[in-house]
Amino acid sequence: MASILLLEDDEMLSQTLQEILRDEGYEVKACRDGESAFEACFDLKFDLYLLDVNVPLVSGFDFLSEMRQSGDKTPAIFVSALRDIESLSKGFDAGADDYVKKPFDMDELLIRIRALMKKNTSVLHYGDITYDPLKEELIKAGKRIDLPKFERDIFALLITHAGDIVTKEQFYDLMEQPSDLSLRVQLTKMKKRLQIEVSNIRGVGYRLEVV
Repeated sequence: MASILLLEDDEMLSQTLQEILRDEGYEVKACRDGESAFEACFDLKFDLYLLDVNVPLVSGFDFLSEMRQSGDKTPAIFVSALRDIESLSKGFDAGADDYVKKPFDMDELLIRIRALMKKNTSVLHYGDITYDPLKEELIKAGKRIDLPKFERDIFALLITHAGDIVTKEQFYDLMEQPSDLSLRVQLTKMKKRLQIEVSNIRGVGYRLEVV
């Protein structure tokens, strides 16, 4: 079941949205200010942020901007009474995927939510491994595998190009201090953890063999 963080300080509108979204099958965590939204994100993982802008303590714009700066890629929709071009631009600059102006048609909002959810549901499968790029979550044989960040990044690069050669330069783009030795060491560790077959295409790069 997909989960939604709802940031809305209008209690009546929040209650209405919660009821409709839950009727549609979504789990909803409602917050009335930006600080409590941050706290919710520390404890829970969401599939979508539905955000008002003018809320207490931390605005919706600032909340999303900080989440994006921390590397959070969760899809986000602003639902705001701010209708001017400057606010619209600020919302997308903060990292929004969509912007809905109040008052809005509930059916239209649900269509936008479903479209965004579908667009970002791109779980990849490889043998007994599933990888969710949005959540950066890797499951092998039903168990979550927590790889170090660089190993996770190189696996993501390989699985999205499974069967094709990934050049050394593409891997180097992920590294702070690129070197052939460091890359080989990290690939060896990752292959051992995940028990996958990665071929060395001498002088060119590496390929995750199709299974």
